Amino acid sequence: MQQLIGNGNRKKEKIFGVGNLKTGTTSLGSALEILGYKHTHEQRRELLSYVREKRLNLVYRWVDQYDSFEDWPYPLIYRHLDRQYPNSRFILTIRSSAEIWLNSMLRHAECFGPTFGREDFFGYAMPQGHESEYLAKYEAHNQEIDDYFRDRPNKLLKVCWDNGDGWPQLCSFLGKDVPDVPFPTINTAENRINK
Repeated sequence: MQQLIGNGNRKKEKIFGVGNLKTGTTSLGSALEILGYKHTHEQRRELLSYVREKRLNLVYRWVDQYDSFEDWPYPLIYRHLDRQYPNSRFILTIRSSAEIWLNSMLRHAECFGPTFGREDFFGYAMPQGHESEYLAKYEAHNQEIDDYFRDRPNKLLKVCWDNGDGWPQLCSFLGKDVPDVPFPTINTAENRINK
């Protein structure tokens, strides 16, 4: 296991992807890497454990090492991250509809089985049989983030890759030039089938 050593630099800008699983978070992470951010894609079980145990200081030591993040546990603790890293910005990835998101989540869960992250966030490790709870949590999470950042629109970008969002929206929000490469579409069902 990599040692969790923080650099103490909490004033540096951090970029947190705070969308649910299956909303294009992996594509977001790849885009942030292309834009030059020191990014971590890792879902680290110990970070989820630290969140569950309310030992966020250990999560912050991990965060101190990188510039950008997506996936668990960051959507669970975005309020804490906003306070801890006041220069941070947040990206909420969504799907074109809650039903499309749920169908993707169901397929993903069938492939990979139960996870602690889904259990912590949705209350159930698998969505099968708990579809209404998953949908309610998905919609509530998106609304809570909208509400939390309502008076600070410069801190939040809400994007939907399904609807054609991509480099123009992301680069405008981050103050970066649009790279001369296609926007990455990673970890889609079609990509997994074609491999």
